[in-house]
Amino acid sequence: RGAQIAVDEINAEGGAIQFELNYQDDVNVPETAVNAYNTLKDWGMQISLGSVTSQPGVSTSQLAMTDRIFTLTPSGSSPDVIEDKDCVYQMCFSDPNQGLASAQYIYDQGLGEKVFIIWKNDDVYSTGIYNQFVTEAEALGLDVVGNATFTTDTSTNFTVQLTQAQEAGADLIFLPIYYQPASMILTQADQMGYAPKFFGVDGMDGILGVEGFDTSLAEGVMLLTPFSATLEENQSFVQAYQDEFGDTPNQFAADAYDAVYILKAALEAAECTPDMSSADICEALIPVMPTLSYDGLTGKGMTWDASGAVSKDPTAFVIENGTYVLP
Repeated sequence: RGAQIAVDEINAEGGAIQFELNYQDDVNVPETAVNAYNTLKDWGMQISLGSVTSQPGVSTSQLAMTDRIFTLTPSGSSPDVIEDKDCVYQMCFSDPNQGLASAQYIYDQGLGEKVFIIWKNDDVYSTGIYNQFVTEAEALGLDVVGNATFTTDTSTNFTVQLTQAQEAGADLIFLPIYYQPASMILTQADQMGYAPKFFGVDGMDGILGVEGFDTSLAEGVMLLTPFSATLEENQSFVQAYQDEFGDTPNQFAADAYDAVYILKAALEAAECTPDMSSADICEALIPVMPTLSYDGLTGKGMTWDASGAVSKDPTAFVIENGTYVLP
């Protein structure tokens, strides 16, 4: 939806760059993502927004590398998505950077004396953040009193993990996971009468929109994310999104919106034209991307290095009265 708004805005301007957006649902499954990628390739894809999440993104980015289709993924944040792939770039900050920044913020702000981590061990996104968080927490002297994992097949009942955290005396639970399981963890912790602080990362953005979730349970939750729908400078996009879809955008939508505009900037800088092949566009964009600096919804002065990684700063927000506010 965020990408669609950007495409509609750009096309309405009537400039030389015009986009046609096609997307296929990979249902967060690598095998399905490959099929989705091939459908788009057969359609005539010249440039790609890759995959929304890391696990499918590892598969589709390898295909894009082989096929020489330039890719800028909005939110596939694992380093494995871009590693050894000169034509694949990331819009969001990487998993290790989120782990490092989370540990540093918790330490600097004195948010918890005893930290417990609940993470998803069959997900490269969660695993990457977890590993870097543990390394940085140890270096800082944070007291990590334990961790517990879950998988895709065990992502509905978190009683065991929460009991372990409670018995370890944790007063802060770090959640390097997406918002769907996070909403269940908050719900089940409340049912247990367990009320630690919860601290999440950008995958948590969207928790306030989970169907059936009591958003009052997210009161006081903190998360690192590059976007907030409540900030004044984002209101034009937020209003457009609400007018079009009747909903409030989250970080995933904002990253996709920014990604489309960055692709436009890169195409213009490389002087690409619609009649060029995907391979020729790819080779033209590779040297251009590291020269760009972009101010968007999800960061100011964003830049990229030749590895495909973005440089931008996450911001910590706390949920108060159903909105994100700066602490």
